[in-house]
Amino acid sequence: MFNDDVSEPVEATLADVPEATESTDDLSAQLAAANAKAEENYNKFLLAMADFENYKRRMERDSIALQTSYRRSVLERFLPVLDNLERALQVGADSNGLRGGVEQTLKGFESILAAQNVRPIDVAGKAFDPRIAEAIGTAPAGEGVDDDTVVAVAQKGYTIGDELLRPAQVIVAKAAE
Repeated sequence: MFNDDVSEPVEATLADVPEATESTDDLSAQLAAANAKAEENYNKFLLAMADFENYKRRMERDSIALQTSYRRSVLERFLPVLDNLERALQVGADSNGLRGGVEQTLKGFESILAAQNVRPIDVAGKAFDPRIAEAIGTAPAGEGVDDDTVVAVAQKGYTIGDELLRPAQVIVAKAAE
């Protein structure tokens, strides 16, 4: 059964062993399939990470928008109080103490609004701009006053950052026809 003569060299290759060739081809196919699956999973992972980053950015934007909306709502409630204080100062009270108290209250409100980046809109004497002001009446254009110029401010307008919080209510000059 064994070749006792060692003088003849025995040459064998993998091709001579049929099971080894089939096994190598099978392993190569399995390795290729595993590599393809790994590549597919890696691509899915990258896609999931990109989706998660987009989700985080979207949530940050939504959170900021919600905060801004809430802040805007709260600040809009302060504006009528501010208007009433300004009107009280225009009437002129008999008591200097009352006037001083109202002035201090007004300054307090103004500082709170300024800290929230709320600024009044200066429209008096300027050309009427319907994007920031609402015309509630007209007045005859006087000498030296151009048509469509704001001649009086009935209620101040305010901005919050670069956004309009409330338009100014104004009286606009109109030339007599």
